[in-house]
Amino acid sequence: MNLIVYLIVGGIIGWIASLIMRTDSQQGIILNIIVGLVGALIAGLLFGGGLSSSNPFDPTGILGALVGAVVLLAVITLVRRATVR
Repeated sequence: MNLIVYLIVGGIIGWIASLIMRTDSQQGIILNIIVGLVGALIAGLLFGGGLSSSNPFDPTGILGALVGAVVLLAVITLVRRATVR
């Protein structure tokens, strides 16, 4: 049951991050989920926050995961721009 909750929360976080970074039209639901979950991992590594295993609805964890997802999308955008030139 936790896996389904994490996928849903990760998808929502990835979607919000893609709206913030204006990459929503380039991504589908699968990529939003991946960005949200990887963003949570980045937040866990950088800030010690992210989606915890005990409470996936913790506001600080969700905010940390959102920041991690935005950082991930910013890095991906910079790499894409560098390879196009």
